[in-house]
Amino acid sequence: MIVAVADTHTVIWYLFQDSRLSSTAQSFIEQAVHEGNQIAFSSITLAEIVYLSERNRIPAATLSKFLGVVNAGQSVWVEVPIEHRVVIAMQMIDRAQIPELADRIIAATAVHCGVPVITRDHKIQASSISTIW
Repeated sequence: MIVAVADTHTVIWYLFQDSRLSSTAQSFIEQAVHEGNQIAFSSITLAEIVYLSERNRIPAATLSKFLGVVNAGQSVWVEVPIEHRVVIAMQMIDRAQIPELADRIIAATAVHCGVPVITRDHKIQASSISTIW
């Protein structure tokens, strides 16, 4: 069962055990693992990982490392494609509140799945989208 959608920075920080990941977010993900639940990520997260690695903001091997984890048996991570239901959910999100396309797609993915977003993003937190941080 999908229990949350992870923002891109959440995925990266969890993957590299970065101290910027809040203890609440860390505990939530670990609880999902323990209970056999899933944390979703949007396909846009993969594109953002490529973009950030191309700009040398994260290690170049981040995408292959994350996909290795995703494709491992019993992974907590599950990809939610950017499909028409997610795009329709984007219409429910005020562009003035969440102006960046990738953030809106991630938030819309959470709306589509009916779960919160694990994010530190203040714009998403200030919106009507349920968040964990």
